[in-house]
Amino acid sequence: MTPRTRNDLQARRVARNVCGGVVLASVLLGALHAGATTWPVTPQQRGTAQQVAQTGVPLSELAANAPDQYTVKRRDTLWDISKLFLKSPWRWPELWGMNLDQIRNPHLIYPGQVLFLDKSGGRARLRVGQSPDGTLKLSPRVRGEGLDTGAIASIPFHLIEPFLNEAVIFQANELESAPRIVAAREGRVLMGRGDTAYVRGDLSSPQREYRVFREARPLLDPTTNELLGYEASYVGTAEYVRPGDTVNATSGKAETVPATFTLTNLKQEAGIGDRLAAVPPPQFTNYTPRAPTGSMSGRIVSVYGEGLNAGQNQIVSLNKGSRDGMERGHVLALWRAGKEAVDKTDPRRPTMKLPDERHGTLFVFRVFDRMSYALIMSVQEPVGRGDRFTEP
Repeated sequence: MTPRTRNDLQARRVARNVCGGVVLASVLLGALHAGATTWPVTPQQRGTAQQVAQTGVPLSELAANAPDQYTVKRRDTLWDISKLFLKSPWRWPELWGMNLDQIRNPHLIYPGQVLFLDKSGGRARLRVGQSPDGTLKLSPRVRGEGLDTGAIASIPFHLIEPFLNEAVIFQANELESAPRIVAAREGRVLMGRGDTAYVRGDLSSPQREYRVFREARPLLDPTTNELLGYEASYVGTAEYVRPGDTVNATSGKAETVPATFTLTNLKQEAGIGDRLAAVPPPQFTNYTPRAPTGSMSGRIVSVYGEGLNAGQNQIVSLNKGSRDGMERGHVLALWRAGKEAVDKTDPRRPTMKLPDERHGTLFVFRVFDRMSYALIMSVQEPVGRGDRFTEP
């Protein structure tokens, strides 16, 4: 038996034996075996969890309506559950640390498990499958999935999944020289799903599927006016059918014959001049919410799409990227600029600027060299270009 097989069997045996069939993945932090899919837990997060495991969480840090118990449901996320119990949902390591003995890996919490809040001694701790008085709470179901299926995600992944291939920031305007749609059947200008598009450009190493983009627009830093990259409107996907040629196969004459593509999935109608880019490998990652390790501040560059302002669950681009220390999973605070007001209590009626106020939370899910994309997790007022963000 290989070490990989032995580790898999051991992990499944542990899962079957915990809480009389309630699967709580008590695997050690890290991979089950080399090459396994694992979710990163930073040393800082582990240290926070270990500290909380020893002391608990002050009752003042609990959410106002934190429940005494909660049964994990499908489509729950670690963010959702943290929001139930704690004032700041991104502080999930503290939730994990409230029950470090039982939850060895915070990413492996399953629907059907019951979480109990113990508020004894002026501190709060979270227990799984066991009430504060020690009464065991069992689930009537026996779970048969492997350890890598069925666990709740860290954040609502379905909100960002569509943007992993759609929302792209190009370092330079690569689309300017990318293959382009030059014609359609029957002289059409606009094309829909299933239509044929004829393409010219460098297709020397053709792939089966391509993304289709509209002309890219430059993105400028709201503060410095520096060119940070190019963002192109996503049109849809197209499938490569046959190559182009420089000789007409019918007449034998030297003529330019474009390549043939079929438009497969479209968010908007494709048109002449739209550009093609290869589809990258899928990025299905269970992101880990966490604060930046150092200070972080910047500005919103743009709202993804056509809108001028954005609300909850919408995407915005940021003027900080990997060169600035930004990472996938970083949680950021949104700030509303203080307005100008007149001090009417002063006979001179001077103008003053009110303090900036925090009014939302961003979650960074895609990082480029000089820019990032973030999901607005919560917000009180519309978000627009130039709005400020910092570490939480």
